[in-house]
Amino acid sequence: IRSGQSHEDGTQDQEEKVMKKIGEYTVRGQMSESTEIRIQLFDGRFDTAYKVVDVRALSGDVGSSGDDGCVRLSTASIGPMPTSGDMIDFSDNRQIAWAGFNGASNGFDAAPSVVDPDNLVVEDLYISGQHGASDPINYIIYMEKYDITEWRGALAMVRASSQA
Repeated sequence: IRSGQSHEDGTQDQEEKVMKKIGEYTVRGQMSESTEIRIQLFDGRFDTAYKVVDVRALSGDVGSSGDDGCVRLSTASIGPMPTSGDMIDFSDNRQIAWAGFNGASNGFDAAPSVVDPDNLVVEDLYISGQHGASDPINYIIYMEKYDITEWRGALAMVRASSQA
């Protein structure tokens, strides 16, 4: 560690050497509740990966005031989000981001998203959601694309497939 540099700064410097940002990518769409959509990102290489930096969700019906909903992003297919019960599980390593909305203000009251800062998607991304009505759920996902070492990609794939 250089003089005047904290251990955390040294770790960040090491991380920057392992990961080089090579672009940005945005995915947006609309989905029905109780479905799971696969977002194809895998390019056949294990030395590139995506990092989710933000996700937002809004109701498809902005005129309704009783529509609450949320979306969940995962690195593996874990099935559609259930209508009740264990909808979100922060202990499941496959789940990496969550976003919600409250229809009380006509569909535009999006809750702050929660994104695991350590997420790294080497293969594909999956999105599922629930909605308090039968209206579609709109989503937008902001990602950064990185050049990574193959060992970092292998480590991310192992983490992405483990439940805890």
